[in-house]
Amino acid sequence: MEMSFPLSPLRISVLISGGGTTLANLLKKIEAKELDAVVDLVVSSNPKARGLNIASGAGVPTEVRERSAFPNVEDYSASIFAACRAAQSHLIVMGGFLKLLKIPEDFQGRVVNIHPALIPSFCGKGFYGARVHRAVLDYGCKVTGCTVHFVDNQYDHGPVILQESVPVREDDTAETLAARVFEAECSAYPEALRLFASGGLRLEGRRVAVAHGNSGPSSPSVRSF
Repeated sequence: MEMSFPLSPLRISVLISGGGTTLANLLKKIEAKELDAVVDLVVSSNPKARGLNIASGAGVPTEVRERSAFPNVEDYSASIFAACRAAQSHLIVMGGFLKLLKIPEDFQGRVVNIHPALIPSFCGKGFYGARVHRAVLDYGCKVTGCTVHFVDNQYDHGPVILQESVPVREDDTAETLAARVFEAECSAYPEALRLFASGGLRLEGRRVAVAHGNSGPSSPSVRSF
């Protein structure tokens, strides 16, 4: 789809698999007018995901796409992106979505994810939720955090947009660390969405150049996706 920056409001589809905490945070930011966006659609890989109730309570249309219903990742991905395309969303936002997707050409640079660690550490297939935080503690790390990145065709592999660090305390458990990392996620993800909506991101290979305060595509140094 053609997009003219800045995008106001930014139209997003949110992909979930579980509790929907990221979705709830984004809806809260939107309601508080801290994020100029609208959630057009929520797609869940799990029909029992609590996030579906959060979406329905906010009046957001929902769809379920179970991986087992499709013969391969290509067909599964095509079904999900067809729904997002029909919703005319500018950006696809993963919020605890646990399934691998193949990104079609028209959504390259238009799918983002947040991971509860500082990529490239403690990421990839199998690293999600409490598993990440337990691994951080088991390794003895002093610092962890969260990473917002563009999504490619591998788990937690696409170019990094921004990261926010979180100290690891001596008395941390996986639960206390997860709560503190999520606090960082609550500010980092909306900030990344604002940057995208402004046209303030430019891909240079694996590097994402960020133009803070950019007002849109009038800036010659910033390429709008």
